Amino acid sequence: MRVVIAGGAGFLGSHLTDLHVARGDEVVVLDDFSTGSRKNLAHLSDRAALNVLAADVSRSVPVDGGVDRVYNLASPASPPAYLQRPLETLAVGSEGTRRLLELAEKSDCRFVMASTSEIYGDPTVHPQVESYRGNVDPIGPRSVYDEAKRFSEALTMAFNRAKGTDIGIARIFNTYGPRLAQGDGRVVSNFIVQALTGVPLTIYGDGSQTRSLCYVADLVAGLAALGDAKTAGPINLGNPDERSVGEIAATILGLTSSSSELVYEALPTDDPTRRCPDISRAISELGWHPTVATEDGLRLTIEHFRGELGL
Repeated sequence: MRVVIAGGAGFLGSHLTDLHVARGDEVVVLDDFSTGSRKNLAHLSDRAALNVLAADVSRSVPVDGGVDRVYNLASPASPPAYLQRPLETLAVGSEGTRRLLELAEKSDCRFVMASTSEIYGDPTVHPQVESYRGNVDPIGPRSVYDEAKRFSEALTMAFNRAKGTDIGIARIFNTYGPRLAQGDGRVVSNFIVQALTGVPLTIYGDGSQTRSLCYVADLVAGLAALGDAKTAGPINLGNPDERSVGEIAATILGLTSSSSELVYEALPTDDPTRRCPDISRAISELGWHPTVATEDGLRLTIEHFRGELGL
């Protein structure tokens, strides 16, 4: 296949690129490198099947010829990144999604929208099922990401209904693994870097809020499975192994043998207090479920950061 991956130099996108290159596909990566990094694709630099194009898909999608699949992962994903780029985040969720959908429509191919568990906001239904409509503040500080993704889903479904575009929507829950950027504001990367460098681990709130962590190899396998399927979704992709932030901190301290202390700061506005996917649809419709145990994935991620930090 000839596959387009928008945001293919990012954390998730680069791992998805790895998967498709390993499958023997030709991959065209589109990325403006505002949050993605060429370093994430450096190990593939000698692959003739990979073409990396610098492009802001909210302005143009410079792909010539037909393609067999389009993945839209083009968006800042960590809170510091999208809060620093609020207008760009909204633009890529709206104009970027429209341009990529037009490419898929022109090529008569499947379009996979990488949406997010943030669709559900601070949920009142637990675990979160795809039929839950969410609890999102449309004018809160996090709305630039939440509402961009909600609009992306609406636009994707509109193309499906109005034009017959073949689409699949994935709602991605907390994902971790190698190539997470240092200081990107996500709980796993924050805790690991702090633990390895001996500084206190920063917990926002009292640590009772929960996250469900999915290892990146599992997550991109789910995205590819959705790409191979015929279902429109939306489908939750994540690991239902729900843990409190305090538990995650304690696990990382143990795995790193760190003596770092814990410090507590105020919970950010609209930060979700519980997050756990119901993956019944992913199991039944995609035959997908996570296989990497949380501790095993954390060990691999810790080793990655040891290398990044030169430890």
